[in-house]
Amino acid sequence: MATTNYTTLLGLALPTTGDLSGTWGTEVNTAITSLLDTAVAGTTTLSADTDVTLSITNGVANQARSAVILWTASGSTTRNITAPAQSKAYVVINATGGSQSIVIRGVGPTTGVTIPAGNRALVAWNGSDFVTVSSTFFASPLAVTGNSTAGAEIRLPEDTDNGSNYIALKAANALAGNVTFTLPNADGTNGQVLQTNGSGVLSFITPSPGITTAGNNTFTGIQTFAGTSSNLAVVLTDAAETTTISATAATGTINYDVTTQSVLYYTSNATGNWTLNIRGSSGTSLDTLMSTSQSITIVFLVTNGATAYYQTALNIDGSAVTPKWQGGTAPTAGNASAIDAYSVTVVKTGAATFTAFESQTQFK
Repeated sequence: MATTNYTTLLGLALPTTGDLSGTWGTEVNTAITSLLDTAVAGTTTLSADTDVTLSITNGVANQARSAVILWTASGSTTRNITAPAQSKAYVVINATGGSQSIVIRGVGPTTGVTIPAGNRALVAWNGSDFVTVSSTFFASPLAVTGNSTAGAEIRLPEDTDNGSNYIALKAANALAGNVTFTLPNADGTNGQVLQTNGSGVLSFITPSPGITTAGNNTFTGIQTFAGTSSNLAVVLTDAAETTTISATAATGTINYDVTTQSVLYYTSNATGNWTLNIRGSSGTSLDTLMSTSQSITIVFLVTNGATAYYQTALNIDGSAVTPKWQGGTAPTAGNASAIDAYSVTVVKTGAATFTAFESQTQFK
């Protein structure tokens, strides 16, 4: 009786002509059909928290033949899954109940592909190592093409799947200088632009020219829209400013925090004259917020009853500033049974140095 041989990649039976008389069906079913079924659609589940070398026995069921490798162990230590160093593709799913990464690699060992917890990848043997065909994560940190300081640019692959990857990307690339990331649109054109602040952290996200964003976005950092010598930086179709409405009566020193409002409206009748103190917030000075040659405008609405009161002094960060009043004369009274609007434009002209332009307008 002749000896049955096996294929080199999947270990399927290669019966010799005239062999297996009377047992052909059994051999085909157990050493070819069922094994081929596993190679195309089978899953090897690995549940033990330990490094694994996939079994490769010919002619019978083995771990390395499966199409899918499912990791379900729980742990924190990175574990290696070693597969035969030969032509084969695997879908590898890291369904760990812990935080561990897994590495699918070839005998040798090779470097392989690291798959973080909760991710999955299609990997294939390229002749010398397992490499990523596609995945739910960036397989490796992106490289900067060009100077890694100001002006360097990185283009992300088109299969970027979600915004969470941007965080992993900036953590893996603590780049010096202002680096720009350009995300491609589905048609291959340039899409959204992300720029770092010089230490790998995104300082702003803005669409490229011609791109429209429909989501509701909140920016907590400074956003700079520079424009050009021939284009406006910002065009607003409709915009709202924050107004603080307070049932407070004006008197004494009133702190105006520019970081929380554009308009402050006191709805109770004033009970005395007041000093208006403009600042960033209780813990931040206006001097810290502003750069020289910047200006900011605020409005303070004051309700007066039968007895009219008014602003007698202006402070910025607690220091007195003499405003330049519209018309050239500071008011000496408020307006009875009316709402007086005090509009102040503050221009920073140097370190802790400001010029204030102010007006009082009656509304009744």
